[in-house]
Amino acid sequence: MRKDFLSILDFTPADLESCLTLAREMKRDRRLGRPAPTSSLLGGRHAVLLFEKPSLRTRATFTIAVRELGGDVIEPPPDVALGGRETIADLARNMERWVALAVIRTFAQTRLVEFAARAPRLHVVNALTDEEHPCQALADYLTLEEHLGSLRGRTLTFVGDGNNVAASLAHAGAMLGANVRVASPEGFDLPARVVGDAARVARFGATVTRFRDPVEAVTGADAVYTDVWASMGQEADAARRKALFQRYQVNADLMAHAGRGTLFLHCLPAHRGDEVTDEVIDSANSVVFDQAENRLHTQKALLAMLVGQRPTKERGARDEERGVMNG
Repeated sequence: MRKDFLSILDFTPADLESCLTLAREMKRDRRLGRPAPTSSLLGGRHAVLLFEKPSLRTRATFTIAVRELGGDVIEPPPDVALGGRETIADLARNMERWVALAVIRTFAQTRLVEFAARAPRLHVVNALTDEEHPCQALADYLTLEEHLGSLRGRTLTFVGDGNNVAASLAHAGAMLGANVRVASPEGFDLPARVVGDAARVARFGATVTRFRDPVEAVTGADAVYTDVWASMGQEADAARRKALFQRYQVNADLMAHAGRGTLFLHCLPAHRGDEVTDEVIDSANSVVFDQAENRLHTQKALLAMLVGQRPTKERGARDEERGVMNG
């Protein structure tokens, strides 16, 4: 695979499937603690978190992931993180002298691309940009596979703004053979470019379809997904968006059109009472906290793949034996 993970499109379908398989293994083995086969994969190397946007799940899970893989994390304060005191190019050139991985959460995708291009020896991960959120999609599809099994021919409906989360869902769903529907108000559609990219990588007859009517979009869906109506950086437009998106609230009435067993997903944090009601997010069909947990496991798998190391049964047995002897 490529040296960086800036987009789901940096993965081949085989890469995506391998990442999800490895994540399942890591999730299973986490109970082993230090004797786990992956506990020394990073070999003491460092990762830097460069975050321009607030974060709970991303910051926590990447920090834990790096440490559970045998590495360590540094996190410069936001005022020096990305071009505040020096250019992105100079920052990247400094960082590649010190760390092995850079996990970046920023606004424009172009900033991320520039950073990665200026640091040819550094592995760069997209922890969220305005255009894409690929790490979230990894956790989402691991969660769906855990609950639904194979996703070939399954249907996932995203209701709301055709945003960064929806874009990465479309890319990954197409690779896995899932049909992705996105229902949005006029002016907030999933970009045509995203639809075209998804069509290019689609397998097993998977489609990405845009809808205006949320009821039509969720009918017969295996899972319904939503996100906040105003993302970070869009707060000034929140009141207008709230009026436009009210029809797209995921509530019990909308979920009834999908079917009794339809799963509910949300990347969190949720604005309860806006894009989703308490009745839905707290229902038995809600898997939002499974998604949050799976951020850890899929990101551990991603980091292991990027540094070019994968645990083997032989190595895992040696590590476990050492752990037992040291215990």
